[in-house]
Amino acid sequence: MTLDKHTIQGIPPISAKTLPVADFEQLMVNAGYIRIGSAPAKGNRVKVWWSHPTFPRVESIYSSDMQVAITAYHV
Repeated sequence: MTLDKHTIQGIPPISAKTLPVADFEQLMVNAGYIRIGSAPAKGNRVKVWWSHPTFPRVESIYSSDMQVAITAYHV
C-alpha cells in the first residue's frame, strides 16, 4: 500500500496509497504503457508488468481479487 511512495514516469504523482485497478490501469494506458504480463506474487497477490516505448518497465502489485492496485515502481 505504497502507491504514493513511488514516481512512475509519464503519469502525475499518485497521492493515494492504493487505487482501484481500473483507475490505475487507465492512468497507465493514457501514459502509453502496455500491460505485458502477470504472475502470482507473495501474499496471494498478483504482479503485473507494464512496458513503455520510452520509459523503463513498471512492475505493479494488485490485491488477490485484482480490484486494488497496491503499489507500482520502475524495475
